Amino acid sequence: MISDKIGGLNKIIIVCGHYGSGKTNIAVNLAYAIRKSGKKTVLADLDIVNPYFRAADNREFLEEAGVRCLIPMYANSNVDIPCLPPEIYSVFSGDEYAILDVGGDKEGATALGIYREEILRCGYSMLGVCNMYRPLTSIPEDAIDNLAQIEAHCSIPFTHIVNNSNLADLTTEKTVYDSFEYAETICKKSGLPLLFTSVCDDVPLMSEEGIFRIKNITKRLY
Repeated sequence: MISDKIGGLNKIIIVCGHYGSGKTNIAVNLAYAIRKSGKKTVLADLDIVNPYFRAADNREFLEEAGVRCLIPMYANSNVDIPCLPPEIYSVFSGDEYAILDVGGDKEGATALGIYREEILRCGYSMLGVCNMYRPLTSIPEDAIDNLAQIEAHCSIPFTHIVNNSNLADLTTEKTVYDSFEYAETICKKSGLPLLFTSVCDDVPLMSEEGIFRIKNITKRLY
């Protein structure tokens, strides 16, 4: 079951992916699901790359669910300064499950690399979020190349693939099923296992096998 797979992840859960892959939505939903399972949970917003879509937008939703949130000092303000919260070091010493939402290019990966020693010491799971319906990762080779670049800049290897292929409100059962071969190819060529395929809870499916149901809480562009 997917709940067992998620429950088997390490204490530090890093969520990375190309811009537009939906990694922040995955990070927020994972934090929510893990907290609902009864575990202490913290979500740290380490995305210094994309000031528009960020975990900080969901702080109220998460804190109401009991998730502790660590966000950059200037998040959701008109001050555009990359500044990671010093409290981030608390996730490496406590008993909480920590979800780290990380920017998906070399700058974001470099920021993650600052904490490499602590991450390796604590034990971690690093999820590569892939979406076949985004132009820059529409073929498996491009998605794999993006993950390789992230690894190169943070020196932390990925451990799992997450298939988050969707077309937002236009997602259908066929949209989801058409992405299975794409995800399978990424896993085969990267040597990484598929953790789950994420699907919004309003999309009907004939089978729930391998599916992680999520809430679409991403900020709208319009």
